[in-house]
Amino acid sequence: TRKFRSVTHLLFIACGGAVGAVLRYGIAMGIHSAFGRGFPYGTLAVNIIGSILMGLLYAVLSGRLDGDAWRAGLTIGLLGAFTTFSAFSIETLNLLESGNHLRAFAYIILSVALCIAGCWLGMVLGRVL
Repeated sequence: TRKFRSVTHLLFIACGGAVGAVLRYGIAMGIHSAFGRGFPYGTLAVNIIGSILMGLLYAVLSGRLDGDAWRAGLTIGLLGAFTTFSAFSIETLNLLESGNHLRAFAYIILSVALCIAGCWLGMVLGRVL
């Protein structure tokens, strides 16, 4: 039934979200420990990785799992929790407020350009597979 399908989708999204959030935290902390916190390298990295994965999944799953709970769990749940544009926004504002205008500008340009390029790369890879 439609109600059962909705509950199933919500459970897959919730489980994917939990995994995505933990992965985001682990990867970001690992990158911060390697490169320091002078620039938001961790958030930038997860946004690029998440964009590549989103493009890949979009291309691979397009037309195959339409409406499927797995698709919702992977894209809305896992990648929705993994990518961090809300963190991007606050980190950009923090850089601006602390007077690091050049770093803020670099962060904005790198985030947008590399994430769009990453999504394109993922789509190309997904279509090859």
